[in-house]
Amino acid sequence: MVCVRVLYASEHHSTQEIASRIGARLRTHGHHVDVRELASALGGQGLPRADAFVMGSAVHDGAWLPTAEAAVRVGAEGLREQPVWMFSVGMSAALPRLLRLLADRAVQPRVAALVDVVNPREHRRFSGVIRREHLDRKGAVLFSLLGCRYGDHRDWAAVEAWADDIARQLTALPARGPAD
Repeated sequence: MVCVRVLYASEHHSTQEIASRIGARLRTHGHHVDVRELASALGGQGLPRADAFVMGSAVHDGAWLPTAEAAVRVGAEGLREQPVWMFSVGMSAALPRLLRLLADRAVQPRVAALVDVVNPREHRRFSGVIRREHLDRKGAVLFSLLGCRYGDHRDWAAVEAWADDIARQLTALPARGPAD
């Protein structure tokens, strides 16, 4: 049994729910999984014991949430020595088609720099949930002017397929027993 920590940073629970789904899927493959908030898991006491990590954050203004970014930078040295997968949750699926195509291809420099610090096996981007109350007045006006759509844009099949792929890779790792 491989021990996996699924760590997340979420402002409106969308990323938390994606992390929970990834954790549940990994459990169906027989792995021991602990899902918890990234900042509390990596903050202060160093890297928690695990055979592998899956880490994700909501992306706001082209960057992971500040607490998540700080926690990853603090734990980066230990993370580089572990099998790690990273995911970012944004809103590209809420955009009109042409803007979505551009957004899906765009590099977000702060996210890319964070990924470079950890050097994960893979970094995935998913769309999350965007509701009117998530935006301030200016953001809501811009959102409407761009022709964006509010709603739940998560692709659960893609999330589960990615988790299944991670699970297959995890089976090749040596097990260390349950995480503390």
